[in-house]
Amino acid sequence: MPVTHDATHQPTAEPSATTTAAVGDEPTQRIPRALITALDTSPTPVDNSVDNGEQKSSAEPPAVSVWTTAQSSPAAQRKNKYTPESTAHPAKMLPEVVRHAVTHYTKPGELVLDPMCGIGTTLVEAVRLGRRAVGVEYEPHWVEVAQANLDLAREQGVGGDDGIDARVFHGDARQLVTLLPPEYVGRAALVVTSPPYGPSTHGQVSAVPGVGVQKYHHLYGNTLDRGNLANIGHHRLLAGFTRILAALRTFLKPGGHIAITIRPWREHAELIDLPSQILACGRAAGLIPVERNVALLARAAATDLVARGSFFQRDFIRKQREAGLPLHLIAHEDVLVFRTALHTSAGNCAAGTSSGEVVDLGQYRSARSARDGAGERGQAA
Repeated sequence: MPVTHDATHQPTAEPSATTTAAVGDEPTQRIPRALITALDTSPTPVDNSVDNGEQKSSAEPPAVSVWTTAQSSPAAQRKNKYTPESTAHPAKMLPEVVRHAVTHYTKPGELVLDPMCGIGTTLVEAVRLGRRAVGVEYEPHWVEVAQANLDLAREQGVGGDDGIDARVFHGDARQLVTLLPPEYVGRAALVVTSPPYGPSTHGQVSAVPGVGVQKYHHLYGNTLDRGNLANIGHHRLLAGFTRILAALRTFLKPGGHIAITIRPWREHAELIDLPSQILACGRAAGLIPVERNVALLARAAATDLVARGSFFQRDFIRKQREAGLPLHLIAHEDVLVFRTALHTSAGNCAAGTSSGEVVDLGQYRSARSARDGAGERGQAA
């Protein structure tokens, strides 16, 4: 299923005399030949390293809007590539989702960034595909786990004699501009990330005799920590994520892409359309939306989809159906793809400000140091 990448390239057709004359209760209308020809024409390529007109290898798959990323189970996808401690993270990204994005939007040697990297799935899959990687993670424990997963790749000889170029930084992604060194400014070809879904996710489950089913590993971290985006409420989460998206423009090269995996969820049986809200966040951050794809969470069989729902998903669906709501297991998540402008603007300012332009990192840090110094002198006085 080919992707039409940009809304600016929709096919248009000249109205014919037949269609303009059709009025009243006319049961059918002739479809203009120009429209049929346009629909049969290959989609206009998006301006990335794969579809920008460069010679493509015959081994490369065509661009599609449905990514078959769950043909093997999550456990099989992570086998021998992640440490046992990685299992405890409550919201791990599917490795095949990252691999598809990295393969499609980057070339070997390019830089891939994840500002909320968790156990480092984006970084691990990127380096195993011959890319460079950098990530930021707020929770100290997951920083250590992400680093351990990168160390495992090194121990397994990934990168050969040259090794791998990957780093993990500890900090709040909303402060991305001051967290990452200047060497990464304008270097990233791709960002792959996903926002948190709130303080609690499905996690793991165990059955204790006499007690029943117990949930564990279902929290991102300390739920009282207001520095964690997962703990600050839905509207503040969206505001914080918009700030992160704006800051990412500083580190993406012109025409670089951001792939965000996201899915709607239900709160008190009401559907929260998070993908559309994140789409609005990206626009507000000055990014250009170019694709909206589907990453399957179910295996695509010959005639249907085989869902891979967790215990809690299945239990929730069963209870909702008993209550009269005809819900189904989640079979996919959205992948929103944005890109930056093809050319940097002349007037730069701090990301997240009113103009939302790309940051001049040196000027920003100098100005911040000057403000901090003035504040300290004021306090001393």
